[in-house]
Amino acid sequence: KKRVTMGSVKRMTASQARALAERLRARVNAGEDPQAQKAKQRDALTVDELADLFLADHIGAKRKAGTKISYDGVIRAWVIPSLGAKKAKDVKRADIARLHLEMKNRPSQANRTVAIIGSMFSFAYRRGLVETDHNPARGIDKFPEKGRERFLSSEELERLGAAIREAETVGIPWRIDSTKKTKHLRKENRETVLGEHAAAAIRLLIFTGARLREILHLEWEHVDLERGLLMLPDSKTGKKTIVLNAPALTILSGLTRIGRYVIASDSAGEKDEKPRADLKRPWAALTRHAGLDGLRIHDLRHNFAASGAGGGM
Repeated sequence: KKRVTMGSVKRMTASQARALAERLRARVNAGEDPQAQKAKQRDALTVDELADLFLADHIGAKRKAGTKISYDGVIRAWVIPSLGAKKAKDVKRADIARLHLEMKNRPSQANRTVAIIGSMFSFAYRRGLVETDHNPARGIDKFPEKGRERFLSSEELERLGAAIREAETVGIPWRIDSTKKTKHLRKENRETVLGEHAAAAIRLLIFTGARLREILHLEWEHVDLERGLLMLPDSKTGKKTIVLNAPALTILSGLTRIGRYVIASDSAGEKDEKPRADLKRPWAALTRHAGLDGLRIHDLRHNFAASGAGGGM
């Protein structure tokens, strides 16, 4: 026997309760379980729970670690705050369209978020976590995106090179944020010196056209100075060989070796264990000092390819 709560006596008369009881009894006689739908709704996955399964069983198992970090960042920043508590099976296209519109000031990020949600619901259907292949992210019009590539002129490249040389020798001035308290900062000689390995990383990005992680995760055992090659066992496109030009060879030949990674981490005690995480701070300081605000590290890769194509390669 199962008991079914039909409603409150404050909002239902006795005759209404008897009529509803008869309808419920008829469903039971027909072999239905009136409580089953409630239990099914109660046990259904939330979007938050689906996201955890998607990241662990699909992205984490079948994609590269960097991809998982990227997906996780988007899901935690945008999807979970908006849809996390909602049952996955109850998410409608209107919910996704509303989130997409809220992100209109970030068109590229908005489009990517919708694509990730679509991938997540496709995974849910393949795994039988939702009963229908209706994907709420399907059919949403994307925002137009402007191309973000920027190519450096010879004069801009010279300014960037000069900024790197100045930063690794005498240092470049700090930028003090006027909105923050700075009473404990030194009053004079406010310069910051760029470390040898950070400077080498940026130069290698300029002269190889490699991706950021390919340089930051590069190990000495993958460097063949004699033949002038970087033998990458893994990259975004799989196993890969990069042919080094003379400037890149000079940088690698003169670089101090600290541990297994070519670009040693700044963290004490972790130099042999972990690659450097990023170049955000030195890159921001260099581009600001060189008057190249808005230039992205990834633009160095496009610039390398454009220079090669322009030279007939």
